[in-house]
Amino acid sequence: MPPLSGASVTLLLWIFGRLSSFNAAPPTTQKCDEALATTLPHNAFTSSSVFTSGYAPGYAKLNKRGGAGGWSPLDTDHYQWLQVDLGSRKQVSSVATQGRYSSSDWITRYRLLYSDTGRNWKLYHQDGNIWAFAGNSNTESVVRHDLQHPVVARYLRIVPLDWSSEGRIGLRLEIYGCPYWADVINFDGQGVISYRFKVKKMKILKDVIALKFKTSESEGVILHGEGQQGDYITLELRRAKLLLQINLGSNQYGSILGHTSVTSGSLLDDHHWHSVVIERYRRNVNFTLDQHTQHFRTNGEFDHLDLDYEVSITFLVLRGRKNFKGCMEGINYNGDNITDLARRKKLDTSSFVSFKSHTFPVFFNATSFLQLPGRVEHNMVSVGFQFRTWNTNGLLLFSALADGMLELVLVDGKVNVHINPEPCLIQFSRGSGLNDGEWHDVRFLAKENFAMLTIDGDEASSVRTNTPVQIVTGGTYHFGEICPRPARTSVSPTLRSFQGCMQLIHVDDQLADLHAVERGRLGAFENVSLDMCAIIDRCMPNHCEHGGRCTQTWDSFSCTCDGTGYTGATCHTSIYEQSCEAYKHLGRASDSYWIDPDGSGPLGPFKVICNITEDKVWTTVMNNLPAQTSVTGSSRERRTVLQLNYSASMEQVSAITSSSEHCEQHVAYACRTSRLLNTPEGTPYTWWVGKGNEKHFYWGGSGPGIQKCACGIERNCTDSKYYCNCDADQKQWREDSGLLVYKDHLPVNQIAVGDTNRPGSEAKLTVGPLRCHGDRNYWNAASFNTPSSYLHFSTFQGETSADISFYFKTSAPYGVFLENLGNTDFIRLELKSPTVVSFSFDVGNGPVELNVHSPTPLNDDQWHRVSAERNVKEAVLQLDQQYQEVRPAPPQGHTRLQLYSQLYVGAAGGQRGFLGCIRSLKMNGVTLDLEERAQVTPGVKPGCSGHCTSYGMYCRNGGKCLEKYNGYSCDCSSTAYNGPFCTKDIGGFFEAGTLVKYSFIPETAAAPNKDAKDISQTSPLETNLTQEDLSFSFSTSSSPSILVYISSKSQDFMAVVLRHNGTLQLRYSLGGLREPFTVDVDQRNLANGQPHSINISRDGRTLWVQVEDGIRSFDLDVDPVSFLSSPSAETGQVDPVLIEKYNTPGFVGCLSRVQFNSIYPLKAALRSHIAAPVSHQGKLVESNCGASPLTIPPMSAATDPWHLDGGGVFRIFYNATAAGQTVSIL
Repeated sequence: MPPLSGASVTLLLWIFGRLSSFNAAPPTTQKCDEALATTLPHNAFTSSSVFTSGYAPGYAKLNKRGGAGGWSPLDTDHYQWLQVDLGSRKQVSSVATQGRYSSSDWITRYRLLYSDTGRNWKLYHQDGNIWAFAGNSNTESVVRHDLQHPVVARYLRIVPLDWSSEGRIGLRLEIYGCPYWADVINFDGQGVISYRFKVKKMKILKDVIALKFKTSESEGVILHGEGQQGDYITLELRRAKLLLQINLGSNQYGSILGHTSVTSGSLLDDHHWHSVVIERYRRNVNFTLDQHTQHFRTNGEFDHLDLDYEVSITFLVLRGRKNFKGCMEGINYNGDNITDLARRKKLDTSSFVSFKSHTFPVFFNATSFLQLPGRVEHNMVSVGFQFRTWNTNGLLLFSALADGMLELVLVDGKVNVHINPEPCLIQFSRGSGLNDGEWHDVRFLAKENFAMLTIDGDEASSVRTNTPVQIVTGGTYHFGEICPRPARTSVSPTLRSFQGCMQLIHVDDQLADLHAVERGRLGAFENVSLDMCAIIDRCMPNHCEHGGRCTQTWDSFSCTCDGTGYTGATCHTSIYEQSCEAYKHLGRASDSYWIDPDGSGPLGPFKVICNITEDKVWTTVMNNLPAQTSVTGSSRERRTVLQLNYSASMEQVSAITSSSEHCEQHVAYACRTSRLLNTPEGTPYTWWVGKGNEKHFYWGGSGPGIQKCACGIERNCTDSKYYCNCDADQKQWREDSGLLVYKDHLPVNQIAVGDTNRPGSEAKLTVGPLRCHGDRNYWNAASFNTPSSYLHFSTFQGETSADISFYFKTSAPYGVFLENLGNTDFIRLELKSPTVVSFSFDVGNGPVELNVHSPTPLNDDQWHRVSAERNVKEAVLQLDQQYQEVRPAPPQGHTRLQLYSQLYVGAAGGQRGFLGCIRSLKMNGVTLDLEERAQVTPGVKPGCSGHCTSYGMYCRNGGKCLEKYNGYSCDCSSTAYNGPFCTKDIGGFFEAGTLVKYSFIPETAAAPNKDAKDISQTSPLETNLTQEDLSFSFSTSSSPSILVYISSKSQDFMAVVLRHNGTLQLRYSLGGLREPFTVDVDQRNLANGQPHSINISRDGRTLWVQVEDGIRSFDLDVDPVSFLSSPSAETGQVDPVLIEKYNTPGFVGCLSRVQFNSIYPLKAALRSHIAAPVSHQGKLVESNCGASPLTIPPMSAATDPWHLDGGGVFRIFYNATAAGQTVSIL
């Protein structure tokens, strides 16, 4: 690390405290499973009460028959307990219970409490809950529980929760564990224990720091060390949370900032032991608090922690911060036992005062109350207490006055005061956010014409009122609940109970003697746990994933996932698809999309551009390098480095490249007197850096290990002696460009340019976006061909949070998709019947099964999507993103899924095997490579065919679905459309005089027009049509005009025209009529510049015309009804009346998706690769301006042709008269 300028700073590594006591312990390798209670004396056992002397607690030893054969209390209720004094602190690993000998007395459920001092009890926690152990079912069987996390304590208490329905509470027990030793240091917050390194300066690459502490203070520095270069490490308590700060170095320019800060835990001021381990190797740190580990990397670029030999007790660097006050033990720094060194007087220590906690906490549940006496008929109320809770609401204090009442209520995290002496009501509040789990101090004083509320000792912001009021006390104070409840109270029923802890309760300025309350000599209580605070922080560790915000009440927590990109009870499931390929298979068009390649994994969602073409789906990630970025003044000794930043992190981009079938990135080096790779054999002047931070010496159009440009590969460089155009070092502008396609090297992160420092030398760099297509994870599939076939993978790791998703298709009625087993735990997904998918598991609370029912059979050989999730809050099973079942987790119980066997996909363990295909199997965001495993597994084949049965519906407008190995594509050749789903309109803009002509019969007689583009091909068409279909859309602002004209060899023709007023008219000439008949199909002005859709169909004498969404039918009273005998636009005669009347100067506007039967003339004219007898004259520009989904204003009923009276049917008939042919419309 570079040294910093300025005055030197003395290193400090200080630990604040005083050595107190020592014990011996066995070697750590000894098994911790000794019977600890059997050898204890009789008086080591105490209890809440005793039934008779023969039932004394000293008889409560496992398998012993002394006295009455065990302990039984005087009363069988929830206030009883049995306590064991182990004589000294022991490590406890197991507890075993047994009923009272030869009786009907036993306990069926109990809690375990432990303590160092016989005071301030701590409830045993497991899986984030206060744990209830299962007890006995008879008097003789022994039920033993191994503790998930061993505890260290001298005193243990068993508190029965339930007992035999046939008798009463009866108990014998054994405690298993081993001796425990520790050198304990007591701290009063004043002194420092100094630890001196063996050498003057330490450049530490690896650190291991371990210690245990307990305190009732929420603030205090535990450990601090620093060096003269600015490095430091600090461990301290802030707001009862543990804060670790590390700085491995910042440079003098401030561009590298090494400060790193991480917080762990909460409620650490509970005066119970907490274990801390800090492991650092270079910049990687494991920070463990009470078995919960956080992994992080320090900021900056330095790896060493530079600390000095000098030791100081000065507090200059820690001014304004408190020192630790409490106890510590087992302090180890990089292998040195500091507490042992202090015991042997090897460290400098100052004198200390032994620290002890004097608090006596009281725990309230929803039905608890504590009643304390006060002065009667006194003219002043003075109460104080500390409380902590997670609930926003609850009754803190109630007292009946001689004439009225007093209430202190927590409402929305504020303390509200209600004083109701007759006849007035006084209300005021103070504080905010007091439901944060921390201790808060409340002081309330009321006397004649005065009341004051102070929160957390802030006298300056106390609330005072001088409202006229007379106070006469009633002499009794209720904390937590009103019992019995008075008839009159301003507290709503939802606020009448308090869940939380209180301590330091003062009544009439006197500290309440809660020991006397416990012994029944003072006050009264119900359902209160004395000398303990059973608060749990359900948000620590935070089960809300991906940045979800955790909020909690006393009983539960919830996650807010807004803005995270994830959803679910714990923000586990991504709301985005994994790739552009997945969006295509939802029928989406090209656009910008958020994708999440690893689903529930650690990578966050990010935005990409999806270009969905007919045959490929391209994913594009942009970078910030401007095109033609100019570089001058660079040399080999001092290269110019261009840094590229992408719209996604390198980890996110790597997720795209690793799963894609192909990736590419275009690079271009424009040069003038600037060499690129210095070919043929020189040292390159310029290189680029890709994924993995490796340098690469090839350029676009070439490949790894080949120091060439594209022209060198293709042998067409400007100077054949070189392999790059720029290496010729010419004064004229040259360029080397091409695609980089080796995806394991992509994307380009840096380009170092080294030859632009000579006179006239310049280079211009262009690096295009990263483009990839294909998603191997999405199509990774396996086909299970026999009922006994399966694939196996390593054990699924999903202890507290697990998600599984996949697609399947089958024609079988049932089958197991996958299964993983533990000793008793398991997880299984199964098709139980043709319409039921099942998700079952057991995490230790008994089997749970979720079933989702489909309204249609699932064995339809189509793809179906299954997703299952289990977390500490709930289990969810979802089918086809529509049908789901949600099952809440039990409020208390096991939460960790512990599996040991291999994961089996398909049949296993005699289960009903799965026949069919499974693909895109993801477990906790990781795609399992089914294809790779299937290649070496009998009965299973890689890949799966038959995608069109599921995705063919996305091929629209008559498009044909074509099977591919990985997916499908839509064949639009037999439609008037293009695009990946045959939904892209093909249209053109017509100027005056533009004509597109399609000949049904090849031209033989006449030579093609010299101005026309003519591609002729015989196109079979019926010689006599009795039915035809014509559809197109158009937009124009001019009229009149002919939109479509179809003619034949005979005089038959069909024309769709816009009249002078913009209305649409259909003209038919059938069967050699002398005059064509017309149908005015719409009386609206369609020449309004908006797109309009037209569909015309005829079958025999029936004609259907659809304009926009309205459709009508017509009866043609004409004979014959055949049309277009040998139709041909070239040989037939064009009606001169039409040309003169409607086509001058011609159609100007847009036509799209023109289709006549199976002919698509406009598409053929605009697509040169389509061989068809089509030609055009004039200027034709491709445009879809005639296809936008705009609408026209509705018509009134009086003018709407679709709402005519008389049933609304147009009847057309032909009348022959002496005067000639006429057409009439009725």
